[in-house]
Amino acid sequence: MRKIIFLLFILLLTTLGCKEDVLNLKIRYDHIQGLQKGDRVLFEQNHIGVVKSVVYSKKGFYMVDIAILKNFANTATEHSRFFIVTDPQNKEKMAVEMTHARKGGSLLKNNTVLEGATKTSAFFDQFFEGFEGLKKEFEQLAKDFKGIPESEEFKKLEDELRRLKEDMVESREEIKEKIRTEFLPRLREEMEALRERLRKLGREDELKPLEIEIQDLEKI
Repeated sequence: MRKIIFLLFILLLTTLGCKEDVLNLKIRYDHIQGLQKGDRVLFEQNHIGVVKSVVYSKKGFYMVDIAILKNFANTATEHSRFFIVTDPQNKEKMAVEMTHARKGGSLLKNNTVLEGATKTSAFFDQFFEGFEGLKKEFEQLAKDFKGIPESEEFKKLEDELRRLKEDMVESREEIKEKIRTEFLPRLREEMEALRERLRKLGREDELKPLEIEIQDLEKI
C-alpha cells in the first residue's frame, strides 16, 4: 500500500510540475551519487517533493530538476541548501535533502537555478551560523556585567556550547579538524576579549563554566 501511495505522489508531482501548484527548482551538481528521476525531496524528515529529471550537461555537470509541493514552498529560501543523501526509508535509493544555513531570507522563485551543496558544506553553513549567534551572546554579556552566571545570556551560551560539542562528537574527522582550525580559534578570541573586560573588575572567575565547555570542545 505504501508503495502505491508513493507512486501516486510521484505521478501527482510530475503532472503538476509545469503548473503553479508546485515550486520548481533546478540544482547543479558535480556528482549525483546515483540520484534518479522519481527520488524524494526531504526537509526535516518530511517528504516535500520529488526529483523530476536528472540531465548530464556537456559542460560536465548534472542539472537536477525538483518539484516541491505548494504547501512546503515557503520552506525554500535563499538560505536553503540542497544535498544528496541516501533515502532514510529506502537505502537502495538516494534523495535530495534540504536544510537551512540560517533562518529567514527571501523565498525562492519558481525555476530558480541553484548550486548543489554537499552534506559537509551544509553542516559548516549551520555550524558557523551558530558561531554568529554565540558571538552576539558574548557581546551581550560584555555589555552587562551584573550577575553573569545567572544571566539568561550566560545560560544560552552554555546550552549552545554543549550543543556544538554534541555536533562535533558526531562529525567525521575532517570536519572535526576544520572546526579545530577555523571555528575554535574564533570562539577563543571572543572568550578572551570578554575575560579581559572582567579581569579589570576582578571577576574573571565568573567565566569558569564557559571555559570548561570550550576546553571540552578543544579536546575532541
